[in-house]
Amino acid sequence: MVQFGWRNKRLNSVMKETTSDLINTLTGLVSESQNPATLDIDLLDSLGVVTRINDQDQQVADAIQAILPEIAEAVDVIVDAVKDGGRLVYIGAGTSGRMGVIDAVECVPTFSVSDDLVVALMAGGESAMFRAKEGIEDDPEAGAADLKAIDYSDKDILVGIAASGRTPYVIGAMQYANSIGSRCVALSCNPDAEIAKHAAISLLPIVGPEALSGSTRMKSGTAQKLVLNMLSTATMIRLGKSYHNLMVDLKATNEKLYARGTRMVMEITGAEQARAETVLKQANLKVKTAVYMVLADCTVDEANMRLEQADGFLRAALEAK
Repeated sequence: MVQFGWRNKRLNSVMKETTSDLINTLTGLVSESQNPATLDIDLLDSLGVVTRINDQDQQVADAIQAILPEIAEAVDVIVDAVKDGGRLVYIGAGTSGRMGVIDAVECVPTFSVSDDLVVALMAGGESAMFRAKEGIEDDPEAGAADLKAIDYSDKDILVGIAASGRTPYVIGAMQYANSIGSRCVALSCNPDAEIAKHAAISLLPIVGPEALSGSTRMKSGTAQKLVLNMLSTATMIRLGKSYHNLMVDLKATNEKLYARGTRMVMEITGAEQARAETVLKQANLKVKTAVYMVLADCTVDEANMRLEQADGFLRAALEAK
């Protein structure tokens, strides 16, 4: 009990020392500053509040448009890494971590990739997805440990996500990734983000102060989701996961996705529903394979072979035919 009390007093002392520094840091962050356009938001009626919030949300797309070249550069790096056997790994805390999880889990059914190709790590683990565990984000060693736990290698690409740009958990992970020769991408909504110092590519959509000061689940969270959607979707398109603008590599794991897959086969090939369903089942529910089978009038084995020769690109396989 005596030792515990001493440690607690020491911890309190450290917290007092660091709190002053943190206040100074937060004061200089765009995402933490007061928004002059919403100073009277507490006086408005419901329509006034949501209108003011919507006015601020309009700025998000413009902020992302300003960094499209950097996003494209990151996509190129991710595509090369995946082709070389690497993974796309997101890491973040709080809202930033949740945005990574949301994007990563959707890649499996949307693009029929393995669940370890796009990986999301979040401070505090799985339970933190549903219950806030803000304290864990202050531990840089936890970030590095989480990467080691998934056998993170120099072939992988790490996207560090932090609206403030200073989350120790994320910085610790990025430092570890750099130490083993892996490349990092930083995603933050502050122009002088600390995580940018640890990244080969920095994605910094500056959305300005939040409608409710410091609530980075709002504009910052929206910007993060849009950028992550771009990174994963553009990567998958570049890897042959689409035909025209159809997601022909979806995994038909439920009735809705099965119906969507059947509809795509019908739309692309002109086949009737019964024919489309029959071929889709023969193709083990792989839409690309089914489409090629119908258009080339071939077996499932030949369709898979032709698609493999075309590196998975349905359009290229059909043109080669």
